[in-house]
Amino acid sequence: MTSSPQALEFARKIRARERAVGYWAVLDAPVATERIARLGYDYVALDAQHGLLGYSGVLHGLMAIDASQRAVGLVRVDGNSPTSIGKALDAGAVGVIVPLIDSAEDAAAAVAAAKYPPLGRRSYGPMRSALRIGPVPAEADATTLVFAMIETPEGLANVKEICATPGLDGIYVGPSDLTLAVGGAFPGDPAVQPEFDHALATVADAAAAAGIAAGIHTAAGAIAAQRLQQGYTFATVASDLTHLELAARAHLDAATSDAATPQD
Repeated sequence: MTSSPQALEFARKIRARERAVGYWAVLDAPVATERIARLGYDYVALDAQHGLLGYSGVLHGLMAIDASQRAVGLVRVDGNSPTSIGKALDAGAVGVIVPLIDSAEDAAAAVAAAKYPPLGRRSYGPMRSALRIGPVPAEADATTLVFAMIETPEGLANVKEICATPGLDGIYVGPSDLTLAVGGAFPGDPAVQPEFDHALATVADAAAAAGIAAGIHTAAGAIAAQRLQQGYTFATVASDLTHLELAARAHLDAATSDAATPQD
């Protein structure tokens, strides 16, 4: 069995540096994830680092995404280790977002963990990915995507070298940590806005120079559109938990507003 059409097309799109928009999920709620995946997003990313889902949640989330037959599933793994990366890929992820990449050596280790020998050191055991990505190592390697997160002072300083890592498909900005990395006291700190904007441009330019994709996490669709216009290849809108709270609050405000008009 070869890779699914959705997986092949998404890999082609990212490697061609064509624009893509995704969604971020932190909840272990497969039915909700499936509904989101049907909306038209290119991908849905499951957060196994800070999200509220364990391995079974990742597995069921990926199955829900695949059931949509539209989006593909990415996983932000909990660390740069062969076990974490291999388990996410074995569960059927088309790609992994690897946090806390500080150097080209870190990025090379992430790539090696995601690729089978002789390209890397991924252990063979595609329990579910064989159904979606294909059981042949070379075919899996050709489809599997690896993104290195740029979110630390070291990662920002070494971003050019990181982007030049063979086999790396892209980099991914974590804006909250990147704000802290440039001296912010908290995510979104306006005191470091100029430094943050410069860092965003530095990352996008480094990826473009290396010919790889630049991705970024955003809080809203309007911000995602802005980042795409600034040269980012793909942008993620976040997240299911946040949007659930916002929608519930909006309905509560509407229901309790003094200006509410009585309905028949």
